[in-house]
Amino acid sequence: MSSISILIVEDESIIAIHIQKILSIKGYSNIRIALSSNDALSMINESIPDLILMDIMLGGEFDGIQTVEKTKNSYDIPIIYITAHSDKNTIDRAKLTQPYGFIVKPINKNDLYTAIEITLYKHSMQK
Repeated sequence: MSSISILIVEDESIIAIHIQKILSIKGYSNIRIALSSNDALSMINESIPDLILMDIMLGGEFDGIQTVEKTKNSYDIPIIYITAHSDKNTIDRAKLTQPYGFIVKPINKNDLYTAIEITLYKHSMQK
């Protein structure tokens, strides 16, 4: 698992660090955190991650869905959205980016582990 690179895009640093710790306990070690859409876009261009955990409601210039839209045509990176907002409009917008899954906050570590494992497996099978 340590060779899997994961980018956590979450504008609340406490939540991002919490997710990072959850993943570290499971054995993931190549984990980076972006606190904004601009940081995420820069990190993705720098080093393409194997998976992105994307908060939908990012503060700043772009929300998580817009950030994914900006990368979708250039990179084939599986996305799992993390959100506290599961209203129909937000989910409908997010579905257009074809995510591999959604995790609702507060994050359940077992749901997170399962979503990551299924996403990585499905993405590798589609390649």
